[in-house]
Amino acid sequence: MDKYDVLTMGRVGVDLYPEQIGVPLAEVRTFAKSLGGSPTNVAVGAARLGRRSAVITKVGADGFGEYVREALGSFGVDARFVGTHPSYRTPLVFAEIFPPDNFPILFYREPMAPDMTITVGELPRDAIRDASVFWTTGTGVSAEPSRAATIAALETARGTRIHDLDHRSSLWSSGEEARHWAQEAARRASVVVGNVDEMEMATGVRVPRDAAKVLFGLGAELVVVKRGMSGVTGISRTELVEVPAVPVDVVCGLGAGDAFGAALAHGLLAKWELRRTLTFANAAGAIVASRLACADAMPTNAEIQSLLATARA
Repeated sequence: MDKYDVLTMGRVGVDLYPEQIGVPLAEVRTFAKSLGGSPTNVAVGAARLGRRSAVITKVGADGFGEYVREALGSFGVDARFVGTHPSYRTPLVFAEIFPPDNFPILFYREPMAPDMTITVGELPRDAIRDASVFWTTGTGVSAEPSRAATIAALETARGTRIHDLDHRSSLWSSGEEARHWAQEAARRASVVVGNVDEMEMATGVRVPRDAAKVLFGLGAELVVVKRGMSGVTGISRTELVEVPAVPVDVVCGLGAGDAFGAALAHGLLAKWELRRTLTFANAAGAIVASRLACADAMPTNAEIQSLLATARA
């Protein structure tokens, strides 16, 4: 098996976006279907940037599960590690769209999402070990057996290990539990990514530099703090870089962070200096924020470069 540039693990689903913008869910008449789930979107975004990618996840034995596999293939993402749960259904996610900054989402993941049933014994350890970038998320450590599998996978990986804090409070019984497992994942990661609220959840502090100190103490080498329209802060053990946001007309902010993550992985793989990597990632996120979808909206390198050229002009 050839090694993957980017191998992600965790949440998958089918996103249903309202085609009527600015109205509550009760008044929406029609929806557009798209592949979703943060690590799945990252794998798609990496493929759009020319990287060989795959996702470790699970779907239900239903039509939506078939759609997930077909969609991954159409995006160029290897679907060989997409398992099937015999009884749990493929998750659905309904979104509400209130630009520029309000995008409520309604998860249908009960009684349990198939992707949360991944076990240690099901891990493709050779693929994880050989991946240049291995990506996990906070959702993956929110419950067993996925929690143990995610921790084991991080311990198996030998490349760059990126943990996206990806905090969903509804998936946790308490903030203390969420912080504990965020830190356990961070102990095994080389890069930790999250927004300001997620950094506070994981470390107890909101200031990016202070949050980075906590995460460095756990073993991280790079901390990336997304600050929305205020830009992004990247902090390594030797430098602090702040990059402004790329202005766009926001249509839907959902998925922008996943495009950012895919572009971050791309820059790290290319061994770009940190400022260039974060600038590129910011532009990728901005493009998706200007579109209505997640996976389907992931940009190409040419689109990102075009936006950056326009922003510099």
